[in-house]
Amino acid sequence: METLSFLFVPPSLLATAVMAASAAIQAHRAEMDPFGATVLAIATAMGGGTLRDLFLGLTPVFWIRDVRFLAVAVPIALISFVIATRMSAGNGRRFQALMHLDAIGLALFTLTGVQVAMDAGTSPILAIVIGCITGTAGGMIRDLLCNMTPSLLKEDLYATLSLVGGGAYLLLLQITDNTVAAVASFALILIARIAVLRYAPPARE
Repeated sequence: METLSFLFVPPSLLATAVMAASAAIQAHRAEMDPFGATVLAIATAMGGGTLRDLFLGLTPVFWIRDVRFLAVAVPIALISFVIATRMSAGNGRRFQALMHLDAIGLALFTLTGVQVAMDAGTSPILAIVIGCITGTAGGMIRDLLCNMTPSLLKEDLYATLSLVGGGAYLLLLQITDNTVAAVASFALILIARIAVLRYAPPARE
């Protein structure tokens, strides 16, 4: 298996960026100021990974060990907040941007969560569960702090897609290398999530 730095850091930084962006857009929709958007972005981008590390006994948690995660989340949040203020209201564009960014973050964080859990020596079943927690907790925190019902608690397959994607990743590892397994599983989660958003959009706009 490749080193943890290759498996974990780049996709996790990308996931941090997209979840921070989604939180900043949600913050603007909730009429928060830039400071509130930044706090919400940090909580969203770090929440799932923090729970993952605490459950696995990996302390200090990842964003304390590596300042790059905060260094990505904060400026991305501020930039995304400014962009959100310039987007026209009432046409659903901000909501669609939020949900598509969230879909990317769900896929990336699910897979990194499974990878970290397996590296920590957990069973495959627990790794899939940890992957789901990593992928879904940030979005749940974002929605709860904005006084909204989290996707996890609605009928839009949010957690289900994370669990299926994590399981598919582990199955694919048995027949192919990590890169192919990760890319295929990422595509599975992302495409399925976008399909759900397109054909059965959550009633949150």
